[in-house]
Amino acid sequence: MHETNELVKRRLEELEEIKKAGINPYPHKFDVTSESADIINNFTDPLTEEEKEERKKVTVSVSGRIMAIRKMGKATFCHIKDGKGKIQIYIKKDDVGEDKYNLLKLLDIGDIIGATGYVFKTKTGEVSIHANNFELLTKSLQPLPVVKEEVTESGEKIIHDAFADVELRYRQRYIDLIVNENVKDTFIKRTKIIQSIKRTLEDKSFLEVETPTLQTIYGGANAKPFVTHLNALDLPLYLRISNELFLKRLVVGGFNRVYEFVRDFRNEGIDRTHNPEFTQVEWYQAYGDYTDSMNLFEEVVENACLAVHGKTEIEYQGVMINFAKPWRRLKMTDAIKDKTGLDVTSVSKQEIIDYMKQNGIEFDPKISHSKGLLVANLFEETCEEDLVQPTFILDHPIDTTPLCKPLREYSMEQLEVMEKDPEQVIYTERFEPYINKWELGNSYTELNDPILQRKLFEAQVERGRGGEEETHPLDEDFLKAIEVGMPPTTGVGLGVDRLVMLLTNSHTIRDVIFFPLMKPLH
Repeated sequence: MHETNELVKRRLEELEEIKKAGINPYPHKFDVTSESADIINNFTDPLTEEEKEERKKVTVSVSGRIMAIRKMGKATFCHIKDGKGKIQIYIKKDDVGEDKYNLLKLLDIGDIIGATGYVFKTKTGEVSIHANNFELLTKSLQPLPVVKEEVTESGEKIIHDAFADVELRYRQRYIDLIVNENVKDTFIKRTKIIQSIKRTLEDKSFLEVETPTLQTIYGGANAKPFVTHLNALDLPLYLRISNELFLKRLVVGGFNRVYEFVRDFRNEGIDRTHNPEFTQVEWYQAYGDYTDSMNLFEEVVENACLAVHGKTEIEYQGVMINFAKPWRRLKMTDAIKDKTGLDVTSVSKQEIIDYMKQNGIEFDPKISHSKGLLVANLFEETCEEDLVQPTFILDHPIDTTPLCKPLREYSMEQLEVMEKDPEQVIYTERFEPYINKWELGNSYTELNDPILQRKLFEAQVERGRGGEEETHPLDEDFLKAIEVGMPPTTGVGLGVDRLVMLLTNSHTIRDVIFFPLMKPLH
């Protein structure tokens, strides 16, 4: 800490000297004509002395942060980092004048400069810029986080260590992006993934829309909301946990194919794959079912993988994963039978409970009233660990969601009988995609029967009264929209952050969110 304070003190002294010299250390503007990668990639060696002289007449202007500086008497080399990479600047005292050259003594690693000059290649073969002028654009007062900032006998300032403290990297992402090149690359890939998803959807005539973040009634998922308050109307509000119910309203209104990238907020735990604020993309397609959504989901993910890797098989944390379609499709009940030998379609609710107790499988006693919830819990505890390669888990119990159509194989008469029998489980046209043992999304053939929708919402309310913490509230306006008439529809939610983790080989969700939530230090 003492060393850091001394470095800051020295930089403040340099700042004062710069001001006394009549130089503005924070000017308003600098005209940039080129970036490092473009200059380096487009450089061609001149063949003749005449061509070398012609090149000196063509100037470029670049700007960036000083990452290394080496003074050699009347000449100085420095590397600057801009938005596309690094490039070397060569500055001679005779070219810029003594006063300007003396400014270099007051510059540090981390300062931002602009330079104008011509492009050439040094004797060592490095494409560089021979500056005829340079400007200080920003004086940095905080040294970059290094173990030691060494100044060698030749005047070079060297960074000895990278920014390695993980928690500090998340808290000070701006520094992390400067000194850890791979971090910036992760977020560039994130953007490419999102752009790819948009392209795939828009190529199939989906329209990007926007829905409210502040909602009077939260819904669309089983999750705890964040509660806030609108002072102007003295109104309690919720940060959205999902945008599903609003996108369905748009389908009712005649927008047959819509999608939206959203920040969702769920007041739940934080771990390697969960952050209270996260990004999802949801899309809804009128006149389709969950099979259509499966086909589109695997296409969306395969295209995203191709967009950042140019191939469909990549390594994640030492495991090879192939994102190429088609993916495996497996019913939840079959997955359980394959893993445990238990046929949950034929055994009683009590037999499932006994099996779970005998095998040390924990479950919330509050769900023991529901055979469907026990089936879902048994799947999560026994089968998810095997789902490494992309797999769709199909046909979930209706107890897990009030927003999904029952399987089309049921007749209306069968459903009426099954609803009254606690030993019967109604399965729905729902799938969850799994990759690397993670659930990556959720999809339904959407329920558009307003009578059944109301009944399922009311059952959710009763379950909430019975002590369950994560249930759907009853949304009268949404029910009215369904009563107006929603066409047969399928919808999908895809967890963008988890997909980015997979496609960038990132260990934790915090590595793919620019500014993850952190507990304040004070």
